[in-house]
Amino acid sequence: MATIRDIVFDCAHPAALARFWAAALDGYSLAPYDDDELARLRSIGVLEPEDDPAVLVSGPAEAPRLWFQQVPEAKQSKNRVHLDLSADDYEREIERLLELGATLAATQASERWTVLHDPEGNEFCLMH
Repeated sequence: MATIRDIVFDCAHPAALARFWAAALDGYSLAPYDDDELARLRSIGVLEPEDDPAVLVSGPAEAPRLWFQQVPEAKQSKNRVHLDLSADDYEREIERLLELGATLAATQASERWTVLHDPEGNEFCLMH
């Protein structure tokens, strides 16, 4: 039986988008860069982690990891897969996500959830 190991986001700037999601999700953080990883990046011409073409965000032990990988093309249309988030204080969480860089979608799908966009335009929902 398969389990979800990673959820992968195609994006233009992995480090920035990874920081957004690490801050947005409880218990998630950027994976640290050790000397071996920094050496690997330098070997492919990447001098700073900010320019890393693939950034990992880890969460609680059994939770899926989030990978952010750089792709050359821009997002073209609505996501085919998106994350549904929940929070104890729905209104405060909307405010917090907006402060982190999320934006409200032009249309709201339902009174039971709010559709937002992350900083690169990927849709996600906050459920009531």
